[in-house]
Amino acid sequence: MAFVRRDFLLIAGVLFTLIGLMGVGLPPIYAIIISIVIYFGIRVLIGRRKKMIERDVGEGICAKCGSKIKNQKCPICDRKKS
Repeated sequence: MAFVRRDFLLIAGVLFTLIGLMGVGLPPIYAIIISIVIYFGIRVLIGRRKKMIERDVGEGICAKCGSKIKNQKCPICDRKKS
């Protein structure tokens, strides 16, 4: 599991949320549980969105018309050339 810059930013944001929750008067154990749930919830949402984008993009996107490339060819632009 490699950490990139956005992971450190997420951790920092969750820590600030933890501090804010404890500052409001919430017991520390509840603040920690809420922060952990927020962290893993965001990680799951990011993972699902990344898979969805990879599935939608496929092999790539045509630079001219913006459609999805299939079998190394654009179905719209290559059909017009025929």
